[in-house]
This record gives sequence, C-alpha cells and structure tokens, in this order.
Amino acid sequence: MTDPKQDAAATADNTIQQYDAIVIGAGMAGMYQIYKFQEAGLSVRAFETGSGVGGTWYWNRYPGCKFDSESYSYGYSFSEELLQEWNWKEHFSRQPDTERYLNLVADKFDIRKNIEFNSRIKSAKFDESQNRWLIETDAGIKASAKYLVTGVGPLSAHTMPNYKGMDNFKGGSWHTARWPKEKVDFTGKRVAVIGTGATGVQVIQEMVNMAEHLTVYQRNPNWCAPLNNGLITDQEQTDIKASYPEIFDKCKQTHGGFIHSPDMRSVFDVTPEERDALYEKLYAEKGFGIWVGSFYDTQMTEEANQSRTDFIANKIRGRINDPALAEKLIPKDHGFGTKRVPLETNYYEAYNQDNVDLVDLRETPIEEVTAKGIKTKAGELEFDYIIYATGFDPVTGALNRIDITGRNDLKLKDKWSDGPLTYLGLQSVGFPNFFTLVGPHNAATLCNIPRCIEQNVEWVTDLVGHMEKNDLKVVEPKPESEKSWTEEVLAAGEVSPFMKVNSWLSGINSNVPGKQERSFQVYAGGAPKYREYCDTESGKNYDGFSIS
Repeated sequence: MTDPKQDAAATADNTIQQYDAIVIGAGMAGMYQIYKFQEAGLSVRAFETGSGVGGTWYWNRYPGCKFDSESYSYGYSFSEELLQEWNWKEHFSRQPDTERYLNLVADKFDIRKNIEFNSRIKSAKFDESQNRWLIETDAGIKASAKYLVTGVGPLSAHTMPNYKGMDNFKGGSWHTARWPKEKVDFTGKRVAVIGTGATGVQVIQEMVNMAEHLTVYQRNPNWCAPLNNGLITDQEQTDIKASYPEIFDKCKQTHGGFIHSPDMRSVFDVTPEERDALYEKLYAEKGFGIWVGSFYDTQMTEEANQSRTDFIANKIRGRINDPALAEKLIPKDHGFGTKRVPLETNYYEAYNQDNVDLVDLRETPIEEVTAKGIKTKAGELEFDYIIYATGFDPVTGALNRIDITGRNDLKLKDKWSDGPLTYLGLQSVGFPNFFTLVGPHNAATLCNIPRCIEQNVEWVTDLVGHMEKNDLKVVEPKPESEKSWTEEVLAAGEVSPFMKVNSWLSGINSNVPGKQERSFQVYAGGAPKYREYCDTESGKNYDGFSIS
C-alpha cells in the first residue's frame, strides 16, 4: 500500500524511495517506533533482516528460550485494549508464545504494512546538501529519509568462535541465534553445546532431556538462580489485568525497570540468621528477586555481597552430586549479581545425569573442530550436532556491521573505535537526525528492556514532533553535551559493581577482537535517573542540541 505522503515527497529520482523516517529493525523497539511515527502522521519505512517481526523473539528459537523478567512486566504498556486482550500463559513466557504476541501487535496496529522484510541495510550515509539519510540494502534497494532511527537491539550481532576446522564438521551446527525454523529431532543423537552464558544455560537444561548424550563445553561458569516459572492461573490472570497500572508504575520506579525492589536494610544491620532467611525466601520466589530484591548494599560493595555469593555457592554445591564438578560450575572471578544473572530450571541437576559431561575449556581448550566432532588435548569426541551458544558482539556490534557515515565522511565505527561517544545514548555529534534506540550509553540496555524501550521511543518521537511542528531541519547534540554525558556514563560506571568485572556490560568481551579494554557501553545510573536527565533536556526545549 503506497503512502500518499511518500508519493508527495518523491523526487525526480524515482529509484530512491522517499520517507519522512526510516527505522532499522522490526523488533520490540522498531515496532513501537513505527507505531508512534504512524500515529504522528509521518511516512515511515522499516527494514528488517528477518522474514517476520519480533527481533530477539524471531531469531532465538532454541529450546528453552524464554523471558527472565515477568511476562506481565515485559509486554507493551501503551494500549489498554492490548493489555486486556492478551493472556500471558506463563509467568515467564516462552519464545513461541512471545512471537505470537508480537505478531498480534503488528497486525492489531497495522504495523506490518510499513516493514520491508528480508532486507539487511548495508550502508547509511547522511547527505549534507539535502539534510537526509540515504540507505542501501544488500539487495540494492535505496531509500531516503529525514530521520534515521536504529532499533537493532543490544544483543543481535551474534558471534561465532574462531576454532580451527569449524567448516570441516559433517554434522549439523549453528549458533543459537540462528536456530533452524524447522523442528530438529535430537533423539538418539550426540550433542555438544559450547558456552554456558544465559543462552547456554537455557539450551542445556532442555537438551539434556532431548539428546542421547550431551557434552557441555564451558568457557567460564556463571552464577545462576532458579526461575521458578509456572502457569498463570485464571485468578492470577484477572488480578494481573486489574493491576497493570501498579505493575508499570512499580517498574518505572525501580533501578532496572523490574518489579523487584531492594530491601533497604544493610546486610550488616541484621543477624546471620535473618540474612540467610531473606536469601532463602528470595531463592524460592520467582524471577530476579534474589538478584535485585536483596539487601541494598549487596549491589553496591563486594564486602556486602560476599554473604550472598557464599549462599549461592553453597546452593550450587547442594544441587550437584560430584563436589569437584560443583566447584567447576562456581565462578571464582566475580561475585553473584555483578553480571546479569541467568535464571534456570534444573540446570545444575542436569549435571547429575549419566548422559551429561562437562568439559572445562580452561583446563582443556578446544584445539580444533574435526569432521566428526571436537578435539581437545584430552582427545577427540564425536558428535551429531554442535550448538554454539557463544554470545554476541554487544551494544555497538550491530551498528558497526552497518557502514554508517555522517558529516564530512565521518564513520560511526571510527568515531567509536575507543568507546562510544553519545548524548543520552540517543545521538552522537556528526550524525544529524540519527537516533539509536537502546543504544550505547543508554539506560535501556541495563533494564527490563521493553520498559525502557517505550521511554526511548516516546522521547525520540516527541523530539521529532518538535522538529516538524517548528519546521526545523537538523538536530544533533552540542559537543559539550556529548562530552558531559559521556563523562556521566563513565562516572556511573566507576561506582557500579557491573563495571568492575570483565563482561560485555563493561566493554570487555573476550569473543570480539578489539573489545578487551574497559569502555562502559551502558549507563549504569539506573532507569529513573536516566529518565530524569531526558525529561530535563526536553523541558529545557532541547537546549543540549544544535537544532537548525
């Protein structure tokens, strides 16, 4: 269906599609941005690599893929009709149900008509003579727009390891983020899973019951806590739908946008018995409570967190029959909760089964992948399938895979070679009218993402509305605004426990060449404080931006 405004904006070069706005990606951020631009009366076109909507929930089809924040805190909040129409089946929704939900959203709000599927954008260049962005896809489609908004997601650029001989393997192999759409039967098969991060944990706990034999290749152990998922009863469904205003208000108040709040007592203000009683209570409850609902200072200092770390370590020891194996699954290089905590269901119990082996790659590294399997210095094991749960090039990775060029032929990848430089994590000097939803230096990356997506999208839409209302052509941050915000991000990172350990949050990613130096990729000051910065900026009539 052709947009009349698109026709009116057409130039003499009819090979280039003309729009008010282009959105890259049709995941949760991209879909909501399309909806808001439609609502504002702008012509908009989104370009999506996949053949359907959903982003993360389209690509990640692996067994066990599900939410780790409560379903009813995760879905969109902008439509009361949608909230009342949709029934979440489980407290933590699985991928197939979530993908159905996002397809309902796309159809209900007529979003799909403005999406070009199976289209990967390879380049985006700002035309200074026209004050417009020109994009080109891998297929040669070209389009131009005044505004360019990325909704590529912080964890979408998947990474494969660089083991010798990977192409020689004769069995089936793939990354978890590119899981086949067709059902794979693992009955009677020998399966290897490489990686024990959040994705690996979810796959392993399912694969143990699907394969004849499972071998887990662990690069580094992670702290995990029970998900304690369950079906939502009819009464719970009624209560949830009546409580949505309170649920979303609660999310708005908490540091990470979750429904869990910290206990405002210090771990040192209570007796050891009281301390362990709270840990036991939270460990038995659903979701992230044991992580973000504990004593407030367990998230602030190593000393306060030590008792919780010891508690979780002892829980792991109590769930695994082999003491030596248990120690291999307990991290020794960081405390519990200083990285995002994978939630699990019988993950540790999987290692008690006779058909599961653990290979600790710190002791026996992979030497090569052979035609039949995987070889370490301890010997070669044969497999039918190899599953790579090896993570992503986070936050900036998906942006760096697009050739983005701003003013004076400045490449975004070059500008950010030593770490991101942004204002509010939404714009960067030299790239006018270019917005990065859930981008680097943005609180949304360290958040219950949909809660922070809505804030990002609504703020960008308001700024674009201000531009259109006042017939303004170009907006980009003032250099001093970018410098000030980048310093604020670094300052927040210096006091955050997340940024003191080696992880993708602190900019150190052993999977990605060039990401072995600390450069904070996210704003760790919390969603409420971030929202306050954004509201202050819009309240000052966008004084931190150069608008012409």
